[in-house]
Amino acid sequence: MAEGAGQVWTYRAVFVFLIGAVIFSQLLPLHPGPGQMGGPDVILLIALSWIVMRPDFVPVLLLAAVFLMADLLLMRPPGLWTALAVIAGEFLRHRQLALRAASFPVEWALIAGVITAMVLVNALVLGIFGVTQPSLGQTILRLIFTIVAYPIVVILAGRAFGLKKRQIGETDRFGHRI
Repeated sequence: MAEGAGQVWTYRAVFVFLIGAVIFSQLLPLHPGPGQMGGPDVILLIALSWIVMRPDFVPVLLLAAVFLMADLLLMRPPGLWTALAVIAGEFLRHRQLALRAASFPVEWALIAGVITAMVLVNALVLGIFGVTQPSLGQTILRLIFTIVAYPIVVILAGRAFGLKKRQIGETDRFGHRI
């Protein structure tokens, strides 16, 4: 399926809107309170699922801007989670050809490994600098919830908007093989 430039920008706008809606919902005073378990990292899941399905719709600068905005609005250490998300996004983007032919369980396992590595590096860096962090149990639970929620996010945030993986041999709008 060949896309025009307008359709690419439309999907980018939808991506930013989805991330903005998730950030807005996280800013609402509906959280369980201190010491209670939050939900999965939906922002990360949306970004990674869109990068796996259509990496051209989420360029690296858009990914960095969205995650930096989330860091600032959600009062996380600015730039750390953003850097990890950009590294993870580029890691997945460079495995785009292998992921095209991979089955969903293989994709899910790769995403689980990437998210686990991100959480470990985040905890390590925060620990080195002495930043207060959630307990190990809460971190592991959030990691598990995030990994388990990936298929739901793929269905809701990706395929619900008609976003599908490119197939091998598909051409772009100029007729070039992708």
